[in-house]
Amino acid sequence: QQGELNSFLWTIRRDPPAYLFGTIHVPYTRVWDFIPDNSKAAFHASSSVYFELDLTDPYTISGLASCQMLPHGENLQDVLPRELYRRLKRHLDYIKLMLPLWMTPDQRGKGLYADYLFNAIAGNWERKRPVWVMLMVNSLTETDIRSRGVPVLDLYLAQEAERMKKRTGAVERVEEQCHPLNGLNFSQV
Repeated sequence: QQGELNSFLWTIRRDPPAYLFGTIHVPYTRVWDFIPDNSKAAFHASSSVYFELDLTDPYTISGLASCQMLPHGENLQDVLPRELYRRLKRHLDYIKLMLPLWMTPDQRGKGLYADYLFNAIAGNWERKRPVWVMLMVNSLTETDIRSRGVPVLDLYLAQEAERMKKRTGAVERVEEQCHPLNGLNFSQV
């Protein structure tokens, strides 16, 4: 059964071989069992692993956070139509109310509180650019909340690579991710 799955693993025939594998930004537990053995074997056999971004680097994380902010002290209320802003605020109030019901016993057992989780995901949302708020809102579902605390596939593989003492790096810089998204106009978002 594993052998019949499309691995989405590209092999670059050289000595030693190089591989290109596309990941998705979802909790690794949702996809790990469906990743074919040949992809896992290529990962384990590789001495170097390069990711889209280095999610283990604090600079990357802080750079991603700062690129999401509106410039010049603007607020989302200043850039969104009034009714859309009200609907968004109502929706986030609803999420904040539902969050304790969506959390798993395991999350609570690890000391996670709903307010902390909400602030970790949506904190400072009124200062973020619309495109980043849209991405944030799309991740505020019951399923995604229940997966919080489980690393996304990219981060899981980066942590595994570090644990296995592989050389790691990134093929993009934060700016290369942020500038195209921040360049979208309101109608595109």
